[in-house]
Amino acid sequence: MTLNEYNNFCAGLPATHTVVQWGGAHVWKVGDKVFAIARTDDGVALSVTFKCSWASFEILKTQPGLRPAPYLASRGMSWIQRLTDESMPDEALQDYLRESHRLVAKGLTRRARAELGLAP
Repeated sequence: MTLNEYNNFCAGLPATHTVVQWGGAHVWKVGDKVFAIARTDDGVALSVTFKCSWASFEILKTQPGLRPAPYLASRGMSWIQRLTDESMPDEALQDYLRESHRLVAKGLTRRARAELGLAP
């Protein structure tokens, strides 16, 4: 997945917006909450960080090309960083990005979800 493909995919999810922060990371949010972060340090290889369930986290953290997300996972959060597509092809990454969006949106207040036009 390229950075443009990542941005286009995240832009297609409901009620999202992006900011570039933290030294050039493309940060996608639903409401005011982050659900995905991507950066490319060499202009080619893309690392993508996303929230997942605890069950997924336990499985994914041991897979080649994946690791607990720096900073986030060390603070007790279930976030994974995909460094390569070795064990997670782009189609699976898209599924996890959809799930990350859903998990984060679910954590918004009922009022915020309503204002964003998201299901209660």
